[in-house]
Amino acid sequence: MKKLLVILLVLAFVSFSVLAQGASEAAAVKPITLKLSEVHAEGYPTSLADHEFARLVKERTNGRVIIEVYTGGTLYGQETAAIEALQVGDLAFARVSASPVASYVPALNAIQMPYLYNNAKHMWAVLNGEIGQKMLADIETSKSGLIGLCYYDAGSRSFYVTKPVNSVADMAGLKIRLQNNKMMVRMAELLGATGVTGIGPNDVYSAITQGVIDGAENNWPTYQNMGDYEAAKFYILDQHTRVPEILLGSVAALKAVSAADMAIIKQTAKDTQEFEIAEWAKKEASSEQIVRAAGTTVIQLSPTAFAEFQSKMAPLYTEYGAAYTDVINKIKEIGKQF
Repeated sequence: MKKLLVILLVLAFVSFSVLAQGASEAAAVKPITLKLSEVHAEGYPTSLADHEFARLVKERTNGRVIIEVYTGGTLYGQETAAIEALQVGDLAFARVSASPVASYVPALNAIQMPYLYNNAKHMWAVLNGEIGQKMLADIETSKSGLIGLCYYDAGSRSFYVTKPVNSVADMAGLKIRLQNNKMMVRMAELLGATGVTGIGPNDVYSAITQGVIDGAENNWPTYQNMGDYEAAKFYILDQHTRVPEILLGSVAALKAVSAADMAIIKQTAKDTQEFEIAEWAKKEASSEQIVRAAGTTVIQLSPTAFAEFQSKMAPLYTEYGAAYTDVINKIKEIGKQF
């Protein structure tokens, strides 16, 4: 009987040890849940890329890291607010335009200069090369509390107006709605137009139809989605700016992630870049097809006309690009291949 009691006690101890170890291991693999903010709606190319990023991170970390994606501005309606949340650790990830990030890495202003790129291939050669990758790395070392993970495509912005434009001379006197950006207003001025700010994207259509402005500028999807193609029926394919999106991470929020999983997160973000570029191309093609079918006149500037638009920017480059001359010159040198 005494021997049986000893055996039962040993078995009980072993069972307890196994259960305790199992509980400990379960606690050790408890997933870390992180949030990602996106202002664009579901189905938009960057939103699709956000979800792909979340899916791959969960898969590659074997469920140790779970990313919840909040689209449509449900977490933060403004990208600047999302950036502030990243800085204090209230948010782990956010997809934003490169423009506000330039406040922390001024060199990013260089890649936003008007008429800088010859085409999309030129831009991606810059972003995926030494210049662009250094800028991403500089975000993390800027002491801003931000981590630059990868670039996403946002296409190019072109003018759309109520009359044909085939040369700089045709821009004279046009009132163009622009974002509240002094450099962009200066760009319009140098082309002979007048930049009009203070009109929200949802009010562009009515402003055109009421004659407040003669047009605006944006990418294909926005031109189509907002219905502006019904008011300004001439899309001038000058592609004056190409400002990429950036997927950002939070230094503070990601401290809880292991070094190994952080490496997975960084590589996965880069791996989703081509996915987003492909989705953007689909959306762009769809939007272009819709507006062309509606009777929009798409004007492709001749090489001579495009060169004239570029040459008009010389004063702007002196005023806004002087601090980044070396970077701008390197970008132009790369452009000779395209």
